[in-house]
Amino acid sequence: MDKKTLTAKLGVDGLCKGASTGIKWFASEKTKKLVSYSPVDNQPLGSIQCADAGDYERVMTAAEEAFLKWRAVPAPVRGEIVRKIALRIRENKENLGSLVSMEMGKILQEGMGEVQEMIDICDFAVGLSRQLYGLTMPSERPEHRLMEQWHPLGPITVISAYNFPIAVWSWNAMIAAVCGDVVIWKPSSKTPLCAIAVQKIVAEVMEENGMPEGVFNLIIGSGRDVGEIMLEDSRARLVSFTGSTGIGRHVGETVAKHFGRAILELGGNNAAIVTEHADLSQAIPGIVFGAVGTTGQRCTSTRRVIVHESKYEETVRRLAAAYGKLTIGDPLKDGVHIGPLVDAGVAEDYVKACEEAAAQGGELLYGGGLLPDLGPCYARPAIFKMSADMPLVKEERFCPILYVITYGGPVENALDIHNSVIHGLSSSIFTTDFREAEKFLSYAGSDCGIANVNIGTNGAEIGGAFGGEKETGGGRESGSDAWKGYMRRQSNAVNYSSEMPLAQGIKFDF
Repeated sequence: MDKKTLTAKLGVDGLCKGASTGIKWFASEKTKKLVSYSPVDNQPLGSIQCADAGDYERVMTAAEEAFLKWRAVPAPVRGEIVRKIALRIRENKENLGSLVSMEMGKILQEGMGEVQEMIDICDFAVGLSRQLYGLTMPSERPEHRLMEQWHPLGPITVISAYNFPIAVWSWNAMIAAVCGDVVIWKPSSKTPLCAIAVQKIVAEVMEENGMPEGVFNLIIGSGRDVGEIMLEDSRARLVSFTGSTGIGRHVGETVAKHFGRAILELGGNNAAIVTEHADLSQAIPGIVFGAVGTTGQRCTSTRRVIVHESKYEETVRRLAAAYGKLTIGDPLKDGVHIGPLVDAGVAEDYVKACEEAAAQGGELLYGGGLLPDLGPCYARPAIFKMSADMPLVKEERFCPILYVITYGGPVENALDIHNSVIHGLSSSIFTTDFREAEKFLSYAGSDCGIANVNIGTNGAEIGGAFGGEKETGGGRESGSDAWKGYMRRQSNAVNYSSEMPLAQGIKFDF
């Protein structure tokens, strides 16, 4: 399908307004226009009239009003609305997946997978809407009951990144919605059309079912005009931010000043350990997709391979052979494994990373460089042999560069290397040795929020809570009991006796 037909079908053709409370769309005429370029061919896909502070105020006001109505809707009914949203997304899966690939650059298989992830989290949220459990506890006082309840929190803000332009929003928004919260979404300026397309689909479902406007909101604008105001606004009870550690630190500090909550999903310098007992027929596919999937632009992308010296030669040989079989090109075409980086700026960062690796003494084992014949955003993934103490190895670079590091001796030596970086998002170990696997998963093993055995570092399922430790931010989204972050906990004591006994045996007679 050509670009014009696709954007028209999804309602993102022409000049789009950058703010929405549902059916209503608006934006100040004084703000700049944002043009979204496709990294596939470096041509414009569409344009947006950005929002300003006044538009944000209008959105927040609508969200506050909607919250008073939405929180009163029974949770299972909220779940039924989310179920209908999932059905509508299913109907638009091919179009949305194509738009994700076209605007972000990931291959169509991954674009479709991202839409499927939205559908899956909706299905999860539907079941969750009947399982927002509290607890009851025995009281030390006679004829008393202790319990806890979970109540809707309020308006929440979701600031998402370009690499997953719609899925990460859904992790937050669908869970928050069944919890009774309302959502204000600020998407990446690199992928605004994806957000507008999703907002329009969701708004249709809300209107068709007579739901209040302002439950799902969208705001597209610069950090100066909109972003900083959002962070400083105490009416937003929770800010969920996905992005770099540097910006995440500012988000956390700003939100903390007004005692707001923050879910921070920040960087990842993820490693796969290949032990002497690894099955390379498993390890190589896991490492390759982990390193080049989404052209190395996942927070869970594999950045480091820590390989036992006895497996080094074979691992490198098989990695290079696998890389040599990968097709780089138009992400919408069948058979392509690697699409473009999101824009020329990221492509330039990739070149600089390769230059730094060489300057620090790294040995180029495969690839490197850009592919200008395909366009300004296409790169050939690189593999470097590095040592664990090289400065670049300690950093996260958001591009398809993979560092191979050797270790000798027991798996504890690999773990020391693995845990020596500031991030703690995702990790994996490839081994057929039961003891090595259990050590990796133990308190003395991986210090990451995600630890996998014989699986790559990326591709997390929605059923588990997603997030990491250290400078990854400590946030948790998606599955398990991550829903608790979107609600307020309330402890209750009920006295059904005719007396007034005090806790801790305190006597206060008068």
